Amino acid sequence: MKNKIILIGPAYPYRGGNALFVTHIYEALKDYFDLKIYNYKLLYPSLLFPGTTQFDESKEQVFDVPNDRLINSINPFNWLAVARKLKNENADLVIFDWWHPFFGFCHGIISFLIRKKYKNKILFITENVVSHEANPVDKILTKFGLRNASKFLTLSSVVEKEVQQYSKGKKAYRSELPVYDCYKPIEDSELQKIKNELSFEPGSFVLLFFGYVRKYKGLDVLIEAFPSILTLYPNARLLIVGEFYDDHKPYWEQIKKLKFQDKVKVINQFVPNEEVAKYYQVSDVVILPYRSATQSGILNVAYGFYKPVIVTDVGGLAEFVDEGKTGFVISPDSPQAIVYGVKKFKAAKDKTNFQKFIEEKNKQNSFSNLPEVFEKIINDS
Repeated sequence: MKNKIILIGPAYPYRGGNALFVTHIYEALKDYFDLKIYNYKLLYPSLLFPGTTQFDESKEQVFDVPNDRLINSINPFNWLAVARKLKNENADLVIFDWWHPFFGFCHGIISFLIRKKYKNKILFITENVVSHEANPVDKILTKFGLRNASKFLTLSSVVEKEVQQYSKGKKAYRSELPVYDCYKPIEDSELQKIKNELSFEPGSFVLLFFGYVRKYKGLDVLIEAFPSILTLYPNARLLIVGEFYDDHKPYWEQIKKLKFQDKVKVINQFVPNEEVAKYYQVSDVVILPYRSATQSGILNVAYGFYKPVIVTDVGGLAEFVDEGKTGFVISPDSPQAIVYGVKKFKAAKDKTNFQKFIEEKNKQNSFSNLPEVFEKIINDS
């Protein structure tokens, strides 16, 4: 008889990296455990969500996994009802997917209400501990939200260290984000057509920034570096793809001030699943110029398309890059460092088989061992 697991986290119809991660957990564990997803019927109140929609409007679904939309993140009466339902499940493990202090009260109270029933059986998967733009209130909410955890699963060494201040000596296990190779690739014969659509000439050297835009992502630093990159490589083109959660105007004003409007393409929208491949495949290298990070699904999507990366040495990013093989690590918050990283990539481009090294890296991804990790977590109870 399979052990029973309840996983609390976002899934389809919600969009974004957290929902993608939860669906990958389901796919990894479904053959080994009796697994249920408790999804949200309200994730964020509309007033607090900076994007256009919280829902996945893609025509093609990556994983439309079975889930029960039960949880309202802001309704305490709902939390009572969810706790009662959880108690009736008689599960062997209850998992909370944690990524933002906003869920501190919701997760903290639900886990408090079930802690006697599920003594030593409440696991928090900490994608982040506190948000990248944390303030003192965030830290209080995080402490409240995590306090009833029996154990933790972390996805990078930096998060493993950060969680210690909240874990009170409770055991923390390790895994990592999966390689997101779930997007349907396009034919190589279509790449030049896509470049034409983007107004990029044949032979363009394309640098990709992908994902929603906030200050901690460092897009402004990349923009500042780009004129120097153009001086070195006149065929360089900057492709910025993702919805702006910050005001987009300062970024565009910066581009106009630096006078390379004709060398950049900005796609200010959330990218549906069926369009992800074309932006990655048309690019030569993916740049993550972040000011802060834990780990990044963007990096793992890049590896899914065998694209090398240039990442800043912040949080846990560097630990997932093999220098000179799967990408390059540079100093954060420095336009000069980005230029240096691009120079290193260009120097290695024609003599390094990045795809071969990335394939080897992907085979080592510890997410593939997730069933064994969860067997250990349950047996340690």
